[in-house]
Amino acid sequence: MSDNIIRVMIVDDHPQVRYGLTVFLELWDDFKFVGEADNGEKALALAPQLQPNIILMDLAMPVMDGVTATRLIKQQFPDINIIVLTSTIDLDMIQKALDAGASSYMLKNVTIDTMAQTIRAAANYIHP
Repeated sequence: MSDNIIRVMIVDDHPQVRYGLTVFLELWDDFKFVGEADNGEKALALAPQLQPNIILMDLAMPVMDGVTATRLIKQQFPDINIIVLTSTIDLDMIQKALDAGASSYMLKNVTIDTMAQTIRAAANYIHP
């Protein structure tokens, strides 16, 4: 990360969620919103030009789901850390996302402080 700025991309099929996360990112000086996608296929296409450090990835999306997108992004861009966002606790899907290469997961209803801490921790995570 240059200058300790964490470049964040948001991938979610709900425009309201993407907007809310964008507003959240603007509250912190160390986060920079770099772009968004409404499905995994678009995220995969945009990742090379946006060069995020972190992708906040929804699991359930049309066209390409979050697990598949996570796997493909991690194969091509291993330095991008992915945090899975979910509104329900589906342990099977969360495990599949972690197995696909996600750094962590969080529920969409966490506090903004918890979300910020999770993003910072993931940005500093070095994959073995």
